[in-house]
Amino acid sequence: MYKDFGVHMKGGVITERDPDQCTVRIRLPAGKISVDQLRGIARIAKKYGVGIVHCTTRQTLEIPHIQPSLLGRIERALVKNQTPVGSERDEVVNIIACPGTERCKFANIDTISLAQKLDARLFGKEMPVKIRIAISGCPNACTSPMLNEIGIMGRVRPVRTPGLCTGCGTCVEYCKENAIQIKNGVSVLDPKKCVQCGVCIHSCPFNIIQAEHRHYLILVGGRRGRHPHIGRDLITVEREEQVVSVVEKIITWVYRRAWSGRLLSEQMDDLQFEIFKKEISKGLL
Repeated sequence: MYKDFGVHMKGGVITERDPDQCTVRIRLPAGKISVDQLRGIARIAKKYGVGIVHCTTRQTLEIPHIQPSLLGRIERALVKNQTPVGSERDEVVNIIACPGTERCKFANIDTISLAQKLDARLFGKEMPVKIRIAISGCPNACTSPMLNEIGIMGRVRPVRTPGLCTGCGTCVEYCKENAIQIKNGVSVLDPKKCVQCGVCIHSCPFNIIQAEHRHYLILVGGRRGRHPHIGRDLITVEREEQVVSVVEKIITWVYRRAWSGRLLSEQMDDLQFEIFKKEISKGLL
């Protein structure tokens, strides 16, 4: 967590274009906020700011145009509202997640619960590089997990119950990857084309296609920005607690080995990612 340098030094306090003003970013894991907390933020923005709140790309809120002399009061008000000052610098910043199985019909994992657990353990940890963590419930990847320093994606491997397929073709129509064909009256899956999204499982009107392997794919080293880069596959695990364990190991690896001043994606080979990948795999087998 943060060292006690005072609110002025926290990553969630961002100097604006006008250096006499700053923006306060709020900590909102997975972008989830209660109605009462939302009202509280509105009151704080009206009292200490100019009555404006900005929604960020990382599922959190910012209160802009703040006078630095008011930061202490704002920090105390935000803590009381249970929406403390967030993070933006070289640290673990706000963890984002899609709605997951709580609401989305395409999701394969509970993304909100996972985001909250990771936030409780890692948010605000000082790092040599900025660490963004994004969680997606399925390969639709609405939160772009492959474009973050750490990405987590929920996937499922489909399997057809032998001898029961009617060959209706519903799964063929729903598969966006053209990974399923009807051959000799039954559906046949091409595993090379399948992205393990699970849509065919939900689409089968007879519940013949089942989930054989529901799991989490963890990726490392992605980035957005002016030169986007896809993260590298690290490992797949089956349980939420395994995800938390692996992410903590990634954070420790980066903390101990990475250099400041360079994006994580630019250091992956120097940090011997392939060796780290083998060590992680051995540790979880």
